[in-house]
Amino acid sequence: MSISWEGVIPAATTQFAADFSIDFDSTATVQDGLIRDGVHGLIVMGTVGENNSLDADEKRAMLAATVRTVAGRVPVIAGVAELDTRRAAAFARDAEAIGADGLMVLPAMVYVPTQAELAAHFRTVAEATGLPIMLYNNPPAYRVSIGFEALHALSDLPNVVALKESAPDTRRFTDLLNEFGDRYVLFAGLDDVALEGLMLGAQGWVSGLTNAFPKESLALWDAYKRGDMEAALAIYRWFMPLLHLDADHDLVQSIKLAEQIMGRGHERVRPPRHPLVGARRAEVIAMVEKAAATRPVL
Repeated sequence: MSISWEGVIPAATTQFAADFSIDFDSTATVQDGLIRDGVHGLIVMGTVGENNSLDADEKRAMLAATVRTVAGRVPVIAGVAELDTRRAAAFARDAEAIGADGLMVLPAMVYVPTQAELAAHFRTVAEATGLPIMLYNNPPAYRVSIGFEALHALSDLPNVVALKESAPDTRRFTDLLNEFGDRYVLFAGLDDVALEGLMLGAQGWVSGLTNAFPKESLALWDAYKRGDMEAALAIYRWFMPLLHLDADHDLVQSIKLAEQIMGRGHERVRPPRHPLVGARRAEVIAMVEKAAATRPVL
């Protein structure tokens, strides 16, 4: 399947059983629900999918199960987040063989690279596969920004096609377009700057809270695409308290709790993450319940 690199693509959750094994049936239910609601693709095993909580065999099994569940209805984009370049390239090769339609490639975990090291990591992964690649820039989470130096160094690679931009400074969208034109397709990667990103040139939105409120996320996209900014702003302003959760360190727990409240999944996470407790849990529950009670009429 070719990827249009446009629209709302949720970073889907990985569901776990009580013993913390992957609950493949529940994960399939979550994925199928998102597809039925109309999302334009699925990203599996990204940050929200708890990539780094899965071992190597589980990642491959998870991807194979997703390919079966999706059955060609939307593109499947697999997260590539490994400790070193060798493992990342190996997973990219395997993901292609398993049937992924594209990859979202992160910097190598833990180590903070130079721009030259970062570019070399991405190049090695890209050259290991024929799949189209979205690079994932998230400096608050991964302590390195994919700078212009690295992006220029990668510009000759035809399968490096998109950039998920999760830097909180929206000025970067304009800087990227001024520097690279249409060389890279830009995606908004933080939920609480999604509309700003689209208005500044992003062609799509990789979303976390779409897992809990897919219809509203898609309505926001549709309103923006038809030029109805009044409707887009109304949805965005209603959505914003929840969208801020995507930028917090406990985003995975918050998104999964929101899924559970909305009857779309379970909040169970793998350690070292733990489900939210105390005041934070009460805060997130109140936010989700308020959003559910005041949902815009679509």
